[in-house]
Amino acid sequence: MNRDEHFMARCLVLAQRGARNVMPNPLVGAVLVHQDQILAEGYHHYFGGPHAEVDCLNKVKKEDTALISESTLYVSLEPCSHFGKTPPCANLIIEKKVKRVVIACLDANPQVAGNGLALLKNNGIEVLFGVLEKEARAINKRFFTNQEKQRPYIILKWAQSADGFIANADQEPVQISNPPTQILNHYWRSQEAAIAVGVNTVLKDNPSLTTRFVKGTNPLRVVFDRKNDLKENQFQVFNEDAPFLHLSENGGIHNWQEVIHFLWKEQQVSSVIIEGGSKTLHYFLAHDLWDETRIITNEELKTGNGYAAPIFENQTCSYEERFDACTVRYYERFN
Repeated sequence: MNRDEHFMARCLVLAQRGARNVMPNPLVGAVLVHQDQILAEGYHHYFGGPHAEVDCLNKVKKEDTALISESTLYVSLEPCSHFGKTPPCANLIIEKKVKRVVIACLDANPQVAGNGLALLKNNGIEVLFGVLEKEARAINKRFFTNQEKQRPYIILKWAQSADGFIANADQEPVQISNPPTQILNHYWRSQEAAIAVGVNTVLKDNPSLTTRFVKGTNPLRVVFDRKNDLKENQFQVFNEDAPFLHLSENGGIHNWQEVIHFLWKEQQVSSVIIEGGSKTLHYFLAHDLWDETRIITNEELKTGNGYAAPIFENQTCSYEERFDACTVRYYERFN
């Protein structure tokens, strides 16, 4: 790892401190370096707050301000060049007379998309682009999916027995996940903007769809109830533990593709984890509408028969983890 990669790696670590708090904005970290010594660090803390570059440059000690014009600013995403909730970061970098800027990847937002880089160059700042680009895109897979596909980042998740069933023959749920993977699942929920299930999952399981096993923000709970079968006060999703969105044909929503479109366009939901039921998961797989799939398999549980898990074939596992009897396999398609 060379010098530029070393400091950019630090930017990526800083960027991830803003996870969940900056949605739907990207995670961004920044480091100001003078002669291999870090003068200041920053990151985007929360949506609507100062961007990473501003946070970093504002933290430079008074006695070090003269060194800014001799320093390199490392930033994990192209500095913005437009007025949004905050002024353009590129303008501040120019104003501070930063000598050199190293950028991991371009911003996919069409309001920025190369304009920030060009603005820096046109004002005499030396710019290097593409350092740890793949890694920087990976930590912002939700943001890039939003901008490039105009929809939320979609995660499918289910738990299955070793012989491939998710419920008994009478379709009653089976306790497949063990305590460690139950906690993991609640952590997953805390990292996404929304969690969605079909109406049958609510009717059969009456889930709360919260992060009660971990400390973390509850996602928006979304239920697609096409025929409007759910009645308020009968199910936990209607409680006040977390926000709830009840979608049906009465509101003009007819299928899951329309649900996803509504979440992106009307709710600015940047990511959603789909937890079932089986028909819902089958729909997303059949329409090839997913970015990541997480499958929990209890290797020591065999039901012999029952309700089959979704068919998931010809996919390459990105990596896996073992939690006692349960194996968690991750399948990722972002690049």
